[in-house]
Amino acid sequence: MKPFMPQLVYIEPQALEYPLGRELKEKFEGMGIEIRETTSHNQVRGIPGNNELQQYRNAKSTLVVGVRRTLKFDTSKPSAEYAIPLATGCMGHCHYCYLQTTLGSKPYIRTYVNLDEIFEQAQKYMDERAPEITRFEAACTSDIVGIDHLTHSLKKAIEFIGKSEFGQLRFVTKYQHVDHLLDAEHNGKTRFRFSVNSRFVIKNFEPGTSSFDERLEAARKVANAGYPLGFIVAPIYRHEGWEEGYKELFERLRASLDGVFINKLSFEMIQHRFTKPAKNVILKRYPKTKLEMDEEKRKYKWGRYGIGKYVYPTEQAAELERTIRGYINEYFPEAEVQYFT
Repeated sequence: MKPFMPQLVYIEPQALEYPLGRELKEKFEGMGIEIRETTSHNQVRGIPGNNELQQYRNAKSTLVVGVRRTLKFDTSKPSAEYAIPLATGCMGHCHYCYLQTTLGSKPYIRTYVNLDEIFEQAQKYMDERAPEITRFEAACTSDIVGIDHLTHSLKKAIEFIGKSEFGQLRFVTKYQHVDHLLDAEHNGKTRFRFSVNSRFVIKNFEPGTSSFDERLEAARKVANAGYPLGFIVAPIYRHEGWEEGYKELFERLRASLDGVFINKLSFEMIQHRFTKPAKNVILKRYPKTKLEMDEEKRKYKWGRYGIGKYVYPTEQAAELERTIRGYINEYFPEAEVQYFT
């Protein structure tokens, strides 16, 4: 698929005090993209659309260039100690995504230009924990690869962490646009992960993202560039023929990576879950979705912050984990595996 290009850009005036802000303004002006001013990346108004659904879809193609004022990083357990805030929002339309609710009122994409300040804060966290390794997750609230061909913020973060003594970086993507990242001086300290799934899930629930084959081609490039490589299978979803669907996924993945040296291969798996607020938002934004969200077929599980979620019943969840682990052990016996319910 073609790289993301915004249809509309908002810029905070303060963002123009930073080199990246000025660079992006000049870039988008040269492309003839409409640029508007906003006082804050948290208060963007006037996104076109005759109704909420149209505004939502237009917001997904709107980029906001702003300054990250809150430099206290969120935690990102269990995968990392901290979430490094390079961007927020995503251009994809994955029906199941948790960002449907966490970013419900602000579905537009934000990129932050005060990178030196963000990196300075990251260095403070590393210094506090030294000599322990401090891991940073760059994709908690965005698919950062999807916009990095425009900003190169991720590339700068990779090289910043690559030069650090006690830092590591990780992120996950559904996009293939990695060519500009292949020559980054990562020094083996960045784990590049790709989100993969069965044909059924990608076809029905992941519009606006790169195809499975495009992601695999990008994964080969990343592995050949020496990055530690990982895959996330999320959500693991019980659909008709799911056993065969996921077996085919790992067969195709193994064939695609044949002959490629992989540095420290890892797999992470997360079963499908949803909350009542998420279900309401998803049905409003994707009214024809095939995503199964029947509370009667699920088990209620208390989550963090007192918000419960619906997960697969214990026996079904155990069958999912047993089956998927079996495929990984068969095709990738050397891989590190984590499974989250």
